Amino acid sequence: MVEAITIILIIIFLVAVVIAYIVGQRAGVLKRDRYWEAEMPNHRKDAILKSRAVLGGHFSEQLAPYMPDFPFLPTECRFVGKPIDFLVFKGMDDKKIDEVVFVEVKSGNAKLSPQEKNLKEAIDKKKVRFEEYRIPEELTDKGNVEDKVRHIYDNEDE
Repeated sequence: MVEAITIILIIIFLVAVVIAYIVGQRAGVLKRDRYWEAEMPNHRKDAILKSRAVLGGHFSEQLAPYMPDFPFLPTECRFVGKPIDFLVFKGMDDKKIDEVVFVEVKSGNAKLSPQEKNLKEAIDKKKVRFEEYRIPEELTDKGNVEDKVRHIYDNEDE
C-alpha cells in the first residue's frame, strides 16, 4: 500500500511540474510580448530617425558641389555614388584636365566605410591607371542590321 501511495505522489508531483512548466512558459511569453509591444514605438522612432539621417546624407551628397565652401567647381564634378561620391576633373572647364580628384562627401560623425578606406589606400599608393576599351568593329559596322541579326532569328525557327 505504501508503494501505491508513493507512486501516486510521484505521478502527482510530475503532473504538477508539467503544469508549472506550461504556466511559466505562457507567463514568460505573455511578459515578452508585452515588453516588445511597449518597445515597438521606440524602435519605430529609431528606424525613422536613422532613415531620415541616411536620406539627408544622400541629399547632402548630391548638393555638396553647390555649397559655398566646396573646393571644386560644380561643372567639373561627376557624381558616381558608389564606392565614391564624386570624380572631379580639375581644369575640365578650361579644356585642360590637369588633375583627377576622388571626393567622398560625409556629414555629421560619418566615417569612411571599409570599401572607401580601401579605395583611399589604393589611390594613396598610386594604384590608379587609365585604360581605353574599344568596341569590336563588327558590332559597330554600319551595315545592314537585318543581315547581322538574321542568324538569331534563323536559330529560333529550328
